[in-house]
Amino acid sequence: MEPQVKSNLVLILDYGSQYTHLITRRIRKLSLFSLCISGSSSLKAISDLNPRVIILSGGPHSVHSENSPCFPDGFVEYVEKNGVLCWKLGGEVSVGEKQEYGRMEIEVVESESRGLFGNRCSGDKQVVWMSHGDEAVKLPDGFRVVARSQQGSVAAIEDRDRRFFGLQYHPEVTHSPEGMETLRNFLFDVCGVVADWKMEDVLEEEIKKYVGALKIMSFVLCLVEWILQLQPPLFIRLLGRGFIVSLLTMVQEERACDGDISKRSSFACNFSLTSDSFSQELENKLGKKPVYLVQGTLYPDVIESRPPPGSGRTHSHTIKSHHNVGGLPKDMKLKLIEPLKLLFKDEVRELGRILNVPEAFLKRHPFHGPGLAVRVLGDVMEGNALETLCQVDEIFIRSIKEAGLYDFIWQAFAVFLPIRSVGVQGDQRTHSHVVALRAVTS
Repeated sequence: MEPQVKSNLVLILDYGSQYTHLITRRIRKLSLFSLCISGSSSLKAISDLNPRVIILSGGPHSVHSENSPCFPDGFVEYVEKNGVLCWKLGGEVSVGEKQEYGRMEIEVVESESRGLFGNRCSGDKQVVWMSHGDEAVKLPDGFRVVARSQQGSVAAIEDRDRRFFGLQYHPEVTHSPEGMETLRNFLFDVCGVVADWKMEDVLEEEIKKYVGALKIMSFVLCLVEWILQLQPPLFIRLLGRGFIVSLLTMVQEERACDGDISKRSSFACNFSLTSDSFSQELENKLGKKPVYLVQGTLYPDVIESRPPPGSGRTHSHTIKSHHNVGGLPKDMKLKLIEPLKLLFKDEVRELGRILNVPEAFLKRHPFHGPGLAVRVLGDVMEGNALETLCQVDEIFIRSIKEAGLYDFIWQAFAVFLPIRSVGVQGDQRTHSHVVALRAVTS
């Protein structure tokens, strides 16, 4: 699934906020297609997408910082044709005397039908989530204050004539209970967009894109990953039956790698070599050689791997590297197909239900490509680390399922730690490795 020019595209420019990609998800929940790109993108890259609405999501940089982000030339003139939410448009900003973080109450001071706050009257209050140190002390020409915090600082502004709007809080988080209503007001009432995106559109786009490409090889990594289990039925529907190959985890090559980044890099390299070798083997045996390699890359993989080398993106930090995002060799022989790379995990599950993928697969916890190797801190072959981790992980997951908790946990896993601890085993003292257990909800 590649970025497409859509008549109701909501484009988000990322300037480094930890919540930027949550905005993307919230907007998609409103049946609107949204994309997030770097705030340092060129005006041409922005205009080529032909967005109906542009949302600017701020970040940790103060406008007074030496390296404060700025717009590309001509951006303000361009966005006068579009709705805008957040960041700087003139006026005067200072470091707030009372910096606002966390739960805060705001009050609507200017009400107007079909505005940011709908039909709320002046004096109405709501709870929001703040996270800022700067505050606006003088508004740009044409703007007016429509909401203030309980401390008196500006919480929301608008310029109706130029269709510019700004919020000084996070409407996208659950800590702002009425935030989704504000986003809905902004997108549908103020900007006039139409809710015209649905998950079935993803299927149609992929069918149009890949019909005729018959030689497909899908690698299912590390036992059964639910993301890739979705792809065979997707591509059988698109292309007819191709090759679907299961691989065991490649760990021997990673035993000398200590850090998770080096392990992922090593895995990417060996994965590429293995896939090229196997495709050649298929050609030798069957006379048919796969041309495409299907990967289960998701949008979070792309997001977390930012900024890739040479991308010029400076506002978002790399959360963790992914072997399938920028890690594969440039001279890889197979061509990549990544039909899910602009979808979040919950959207992939929704797509799976449309394809009638069994719920047992869809409800599986995510399992990354490099497998248990990156859950061993240090040498993966030391002290039977992998064997121990496999056993512990199996017991842990089985116990969670037997307790009826599996579907309520987003992800549960074990990690082999590079430390030893004293314990009792068979009524005797033992000094052995430690395995940590973690279960996460979000």
